Amino acid sequence: MSVTVTPETFSLVNFDAAEIRSVVEKLIPAIGLPADLDVRIEIDEATPLGQARIASYGDPIVITVESGALEDPKRPRRVSVSGSADVLGRLLFRIHDRRNDAFGEPPPDADLTIAESVSWDVYCIGRLVRLGFKHYDNRQRRLYHFRNRHGFTDAADEAFERLWTADDLAWSDIVALSEKAAAAAA
Repeated sequence: MSVTVTPETFSLVNFDAAEIRSVVEKLIPAIGLPADLDVRIEIDEATPLGQARIASYGDPIVITVESGALEDPKRPRRVSVSGSADVLGRLLFRIHDRRNDAFGEPPPDADLTIAESVSWDVYCIGRLVRLGFKHYDNRQRRLYHFRNRHGFTDAADEAFERLWTADDLAWSDIVALSEKAAAAAA
């Protein structure tokens, strides 16, 4: 396994590339990704915004992140290890799912609806939490975000709970849960 973090030395934020690399090196085997996986994490330290995305599923896998996505909200310009595990783990789970034939074939990330993306995120983060990568406000924050896209209904809460606690869903299951929740709010 090769994990590269760029830049190696940060000048605008007080991040440690080795610390971020260590988080990814722990996530890869825990999630069940191949041990020989090459991953490059490209961090844009010039922006405090928080976007993170998979730029390439090839070899190497490339994840681009704005520094705000990895920043500790209580200590500006410093990395949050648990927040980094949350952000990077969610994306690594998406990579894992896309590599699993039994999961099915979700559309490219850019073609996902917001509701589908939020639903998949809930599924990814729920598994991540069960692996021990807990983020301080994960469940309630994710539930609120899910409700904003699917309605504040019992059906949305039931769909969220299924996504949050499941380990073996297929893409079609995620879409069905998302659509059922949204339909109940219509």
